[in-house]
Amino acid sequence: MIEQDGPPRRTAANWVLAGLISAFGLVVFVATVRGGRADSALLFVVLPTTLAAALALLPGRTAHGRVFVITTIALLLAAVALHEGAICVILAAPLVYAVSHGTTALIRALRDASRSYAVLAVPLLLLPGLEGSGLAPRLVPDQSVEVVRVVTLPADEVAARLAAGPRPVPVRSVPLRLLGVPTPGQVSGDGLDPGDRWMFGYHGSAHGPGGHLLAEVETVAAQRVGFRFVEDSAITARWLRWRHAELTWRAVDERHTEVRIRVDYTRGLDPSWYFGPIQQVLLSAGVGHLLDMMTLR
Repeated sequence: MIEQDGPPRRTAANWVLAGLISAFGLVVFVATVRGGRADSALLFVVLPTTLAAALALLPGRTAHGRVFVITTIALLLAAVALHEGAICVILAAPLVYAVSHGTTALIRALRDASRSYAVLAVPLLLLPGLEGSGLAPRLVPDQSVEVVRVVTLPADEVAARLAAGPRPVPVRSVPLRLLGVPTPGQVSGDGLDPGDRWMFGYHGSAHGPGGHLLAEVETVAAQRVGFRFVEDSAITARWLRWRHAELTWRAVDERHTEVRIRVDYTRGLDPSWYFGPIQQVLLSAGVGHLLDMMTLR
């Protein structure tokens, strides 16, 4: 009789790894609570630490299964350490999984290959990931996003609302809500004359330290206003750098007005082929929220 192998069992290494993860989580939890961020401790420390420890106790049967567990544990611990930067972990996770499993498959293929020249495929697969590492130039880091809305308001009333400055409104964008992307919780300033300033404040909360973004009216023309960004200490500064914004509006008819806003920014994340489209989508949603702040009351 041929004995069948049973399901993989937990080993001492599994328990040691789970213990180390729990100890790491406990240290970060205590530091977070002492720093006055108990709300962050539950969401950004306890939850990912618990998931990572549970995964550490899962014995892997296949190479890809073990890679998945190790990669997931690493991502969860990175989220614990980064707190408000956890959104970066979420956005990067698909790329990290693709690279880790792709590398595993490549190693297995090379190991089983009968010809040694198959190893030449390794540097070719690494090339797309070199962008932004210092070994390869950045590709198109300067990007722009434009959002257009037609609001049910006459042009003169739109101009009055824009001049009154943005006001906090509920976030309607599903991507912003699902990913927990930080949005301004406090806005001050008004006016559309050169030198007028608008300040967008980000509350320090579960997302971590707040900071603010300060925009100044730079140029004014008929139904057109240009802004420059004077100061940026917001938590979003780690992902991008604002360069310029332009706001225009025109009457469609007596009751409707088209409002258009274009924002130029420099992407802070690489590679461009992955993070470029992601930031474009998120910035489109963010600029749409800005239009809501200026036109909704």
